[in-house]
Amino acid sequence: MELLGRYWWWPVVLVLVHFGMNGCFGCWEQERIALLQLEASIVNCAYEHNFSHWDLGNKESDCCEWEIVKCNITTGRVIQLTLYRTMSYFSRESAIDWYFNASLFLPFEDLQYLDLSWNGIHGWVPNEGFERFSLLSKLEVLHLDDNNFNNSILQSLNGIASLKELDLSNNNLNGSIHIKDSNILTKLQLLDLSGNDFNAQVLKSLTAFPSLKTLDLSYNKLEGSFTTKELSELSNLEQLKLLFTLIDKSLLRKIGVMTSLNVLAMSYCELNGTLPDRGWCELKKLQEIDLSGNNFEGRLPSCMANLTSLRILDLSYNYFNENIVQSPLSSLTSLEYLSFSNNNFTIPSTLSFLSNLSNLKILLSDNNILALEPDSLTWIPTFQLKVFSLSSCSIKIHNRTPPRFLHYQYDLRIIKLSHNKLVGQFPYWLLENNTRLEIFIVNNNSFTGPFMVPSDIRPNMLSIDISDNYLHGPIPTNLGIIFPNLEFLKMSRNEFEGNIPSSFGNLGFLWSLDLSENNFSGTIPMHFIMGCGNLEILILSNNSFSGQIFPANSNWTNLASLHLDNNHFSGTLPTWVGNVTYIEDIVMAKNHFEGPIPIELCKLVYLDFIDLSDNNLFGSVPSCFNSSIIRFFQLNKNCLSGPIPSSFQNNSNLLALNLRDNHLTGNIPNWIGSLSSLRILLLKANHLGGQIPIQVCLLQNLNILDLSDNKFSGLIPHCLSNVTFDASADKTSLRSLSSGAYDLRSTSLYLNIKSDIIKYLPHDLSTVDGFLDAEEEVEFTTKTRTYSYKGDILEYMFGIDLSCNNLAGKIPLELGRMGSNIRALNLSHNNLSGPIPVTFSNLKQIESLDLSYNNLNGKIPPQLTEMTSLAVFSVAHNNLSGTTPERKNQFGTFDESSYDGNPLLCGPPLQNSCTKMRPSSTMPVDYEGEEGDIFMDMGVFYISFVVVYITVLLGIVVVLYINPYWRRSWFNLIEVCIDTCYCFFVVHYHKLVNFSLA
Repeated sequence: MELLGRYWWWPVVLVLVHFGMNGCFGCWEQERIALLQLEASIVNCAYEHNFSHWDLGNKESDCCEWEIVKCNITTGRVIQLTLYRTMSYFSRESAIDWYFNASLFLPFEDLQYLDLSWNGIHGWVPNEGFERFSLLSKLEVLHLDDNNFNNSILQSLNGIASLKELDLSNNNLNGSIHIKDSNILTKLQLLDLSGNDFNAQVLKSLTAFPSLKTLDLSYNKLEGSFTTKELSELSNLEQLKLLFTLIDKSLLRKIGVMTSLNVLAMSYCELNGTLPDRGWCELKKLQEIDLSGNNFEGRLPSCMANLTSLRILDLSYNYFNENIVQSPLSSLTSLEYLSFSNNNFTIPSTLSFLSNLSNLKILLSDNNILALEPDSLTWIPTFQLKVFSLSSCSIKIHNRTPPRFLHYQYDLRIIKLSHNKLVGQFPYWLLENNTRLEIFIVNNNSFTGPFMVPSDIRPNMLSIDISDNYLHGPIPTNLGIIFPNLEFLKMSRNEFEGNIPSSFGNLGFLWSLDLSENNFSGTIPMHFIMGCGNLEILILSNNSFSGQIFPANSNWTNLASLHLDNNHFSGTLPTWVGNVTYIEDIVMAKNHFEGPIPIELCKLVYLDFIDLSDNNLFGSVPSCFNSSIIRFFQLNKNCLSGPIPSSFQNNSNLLALNLRDNHLTGNIPNWIGSLSSLRILLLKANHLGGQIPIQVCLLQNLNILDLSDNKFSGLIPHCLSNVTFDASADKTSLRSLSSGAYDLRSTSLYLNIKSDIIKYLPHDLSTVDGFLDAEEEVEFTTKTRTYSYKGDILEYMFGIDLSCNNLAGKIPLELGRMGSNIRALNLSHNNLSGPIPVTFSNLKQIESLDLSYNNLNGKIPPQLTEMTSLAVFSVAHNNLSGTTPERKNQFGTFDESSYDGNPLLCGPPLQNSCTKMRPSSTMPVDYEGEEGDIFMDMGVFYISFVVVYITVLLGIVVVLYINPYWRRSWFNLIEVCIDTCYCFFVVHYHKLVNFSLA
């Protein structure tokens, strides 16, 4: 006893030493070595962004604190390794395939969770496959998704007796699974086989897993049919997920034998017809079902009333078309989540059919048909919704107001009533009643009155969209104080006025602000500029803001989109914009900016869209715009000078180059042909000259080419026929950009119990609409008028305008072989000669053809009448002769002005008849002294000559009579001339006489 008392501290020391080496004070040394060996085996082909190299040199570093490693906090043993996307699966530089080596993982004896997904594993080292994982007796979760395994993988896993969760999604598994041992993976509860190529026979194989509760076969084809016997053998299955899977239509009739099923997801499976009235309705334990995105139609079967345990029901994106009051939905009293958006249900305006659903938390009912219900059916709901969406409904009611039951809702977090044409005063009471409201969307209605906010602070409010209404008055001055955490505010297209309140400077989390198309005025408050440091999108277009744009010390370094067009801003363009590294689009058109374009803009390497048009900018275009990302470049209607900048050379992404209405000089550079994607080239109304380079013909994707009102000379390039004018879907869209975000808010957060299939619903509930649409807008003259084209119309507008230049020579026959989609061709006011090409008759879609004010001769080809789309046609003021085209098709609509100034033309609609015209016998004279066909009346010529001669003579007499000085000078000149002539004749006469006498 004395000896025990003397050495009692030895066991304590041994325990402390043990845990000091292996437990509380760090990871086990053998596991640390194993981790370093694992790193050494993959370091040459590891994906650097997801795999940080561990500290090889520091032997004292704790491996439990290394990334992707998790240890048991008591024993210090490694229990989790997350090697997700560790290998350079998507790296072209890495040609190394990872072959799995099980021995690298065997030292981790307590390993419970192993994630090897997204690594492109092709197989394993000989004798080092997953069979050896039988030694990992505690492994429960194994993720092998997004690799290259085949069907043999399941057989190799048969020794992992402890495995409960296995993910083999997105591999190369196919057909069915042939399992030899019926006792493998007996504890497996969750199996994910989605994203493979299984057929329907796979269900028969899966009966080998007796404990299986969750099965995911989404994104497979599952060709073939399921038998009732196969389904009944999966009676323990609780969750079945078949999203985006082509399955047998009879499954819903047979699935009733899966008596334990509580979750069924069958969205986007291309199922059609009516829902069966047996089978699936017998699933008494069913709590969640997703049938969205199919082609179901007709009525909901009455047997749905048996699903009394149902909490989650999604019927969205189908074609159900009954009156929803007659459906069994009102019997599903356990419902918490109900979505029937995007169908053809007829919904009563009061939504009274929901009166029994006391547990309802989320209701999504967009894009259906709202019908009038008598006010006598007004009811008080027994539920308190957290999410309500009723948008884009077809309304068969005049003067429609928001559903009255909303007056009794006090716990709403998200409300969306957009695109309904609702009327009445702005529903301020929704903001006032729901103190925890986060998302408020009522855009595109007909609400009137002022925009009012509650009197107390609402820190939960994140997003407000009240755009496209008829709201008026100023912005509440305390808005920034009431909603201090606001992230998104859209008030565009209303009738607001006044200034931006200085309280906006309190919106430190605001990242998007759209006040466009209102009547706002004044300057931008400094407090707002300095306070909103997180602002990414600012849209102030189409207002009356004025003053200097922003100070040099602006805090908006996170801006991605800046739209200030159509205001009264003045001063010079701010140089600080060059410091906004990630800005993508700048639109400052239609203001009063002046001065040169700052070279700081050249720093913006992510710039995609820039529009500085319709200002007073001068100087040259900076040649440092060398970003290959720019797609839309618009500087038209300024006072810019100098040559076309070379900064766009070899930019294969540029779609629109608009430099019209400036003072540019020089030629079109030969590198223009390197802009392979260019669809809009506008150089109108400059001082450009020289010949049109043949490199323009390389722009085969052109929609519009406008070189009018310049000084171009020479011939029209024959190769312009290479421009196809094809409205191909392969071309990059001219809709430029549609920026914005869809807030994928997890609606399951608002349910009483966590949902397994309803997590993110961007198709049902987008809390932020795509809010920014910076469309390319082009002015182009056709049909004698200047039109503005944008959006889808611009995609299908094709035209060439070479008018008002000094082009000469014949019109190339090849122009008639351009793509038949061309809509407008203008060659007027040049010096073109020769005949009109017959090939123009091939331009079947052309609507405007102007060849006026040239020197064209010959006859008008009668084949032109085949251009049946022609709306404007002019050959006026040329030297054409013969008869006008037959008055049929579109040519029956053209009047005399289309042919004016051609004296030798005859026939309708001209006054001179071809039978009355005398034969042409006069000498043809051209304007330039060359041969032509101009008819000259000699009688008129003689009379005109005599009248002019007499007029000039009388004018000289009158001048000499009035001015004595000129009169003396005149007679002195006459006297000198007489003396000179006299001397000349006398001298030469004497010389002639002397010569004859000699």
